[in-house]
Amino acid sequence: MVEQQVLRSRRVVTPEGERPASVVFAAGTITAVLPHDAPPPPGARCTDLGDDVLLPGLVDTHVHVNDPGRAEWEGFASATAAAVAGGVTTLVDMPLNSVPPTTTAAHLDVKRAAALGRVHTDTGFWGGAVPGNGADLKALHDAGVFGFKCFLVPSGVDEFPHLDREQLASAMDELARFDGLLIVHAEDPRQIDGAPRPGGRRYADFLASRPPAAEDDAITGLIELAAERGTRVHVLHLSAASAVPLVAAARREGVRLTVETCPHFLTLTAEEVPDGATEFKCCPPIREAANQDALWQALADGVIDCVVSDHSPSTVDLKHRDTGDFATAWGGISSLQLGLPAVWTEARRRGHTLADVAGWMSAGPARLAGLDAVKGAIAPGRDADFTVLDPERTFTVDPARLHHRNPITAYAGRTLHGVVRATYLRGTLVAAQAAGDPGPARAVDAPAGRLIERPTGGS
Repeated sequence: MVEQQVLRSRRVVTPEGERPASVVFAAGTITAVLPHDAPPPPGARCTDLGDDVLLPGLVDTHVHVNDPGRAEWEGFASATAAAVAGGVTTLVDMPLNSVPPTTTAAHLDVKRAAALGRVHTDTGFWGGAVPGNGADLKALHDAGVFGFKCFLVPSGVDEFPHLDREQLASAMDELARFDGLLIVHAEDPRQIDGAPRPGGRRYADFLASRPPAAEDDAITGLIELAAERGTRVHVLHLSAASAVPLVAAARREGVRLTVETCPHFLTLTAEEVPDGATEFKCCPPIREAANQDALWQALADGVIDCVVSDHSPSTVDLKHRDTGDFATAWGGISSLQLGLPAVWTEARRRGHTLADVAGWMSAGPARLAGLDAVKGAIAPGRDADFTVLDPERTFTVDPARLHHRNPITAYAGRTLHGVVRATYLRGTLVAAQAAGDPGPARAVDAPAGRLIERPTGGS
């Protein structure tokens, strides 16, 4: 007989909002959401969470695991342990920074072999669209990737070249044939080539080298091509709020366009980045406070669809903290374990609710990946993926205590609201606070995650 379990809380975040409830699940699936004081089913094991908030497990569709080939930068074991410790139960791995990149079905097999048996989360994969692999895209789609990433500017690694406009149009034509999803690092190379060259320790100089116009022009070009071809397009890691009106107008005209932003753009500002602090370097860059305000407004208005980490780690030496030179340092923010508390810290200050955060960080990414029938909400029929959060407790980020493989992050020393007390994946406890430790949860030893594919018949 299948054991039933119940998680009871006075604060359960459901698609209808936050309310007291008892959530019943069995065999990895939610079977009922009952009133808080409803008697548990006969024989069910009941855990009362009190005032801790029960959230749907987060879905992070933008993670660079870098495994195989650059596993010293991160790796499946460490990345997914960090994920569940931060309340993330499902992630989708980016196709670059691993060697080989996920640009053919054979390379996807290599990636899956590296991940098998080592993941604490349910883990899927993006494919890559690069010059010359148009004939490989349908095979990757049929093999279960969730979509295809491309760059419009150099990616930072030689094995994953960017597309020029003609190559981009060709890839979009091919994806439109089978309704594949193109996800795009949208910066225009002409704007970047015409901007001041980065160099040295001044963050202001680095910021000037990646102007908002680079994002605006790239997104304008994407919209034009998507409108002509009907291709589904998703803009990755939107940093420049100046592009928000372009996105809103395109949607009104029927363009199939979605957009994400990231915790670092919502919680960190250019004004606070010290010179030489290369742990803050990412592309596109962290911009000014006024830009951040506009991103939050776009989230509130529903123009930005989701918030995902863009966890892009490296070894400490590649950040060049010794010189503090933004031009030569690796660009990427390590934040996979910290996204929920970082976003909640700023969201609560701005008057948003945990239901809002769940919509941005769980339901939205699940919808993007076509997983919304099974992930992203506390509702009957969905996977029993849960995050238990103490929303008022604070902690100070110590990089050495994170599961990230390399102890460097832009959040070091910051005090954040929201301690993840436990994480469940399909009903299994995969992260929990250590006995007597009031700090964030730690991943359990045994990986319980599965390798997942784009749902059959889904987009």
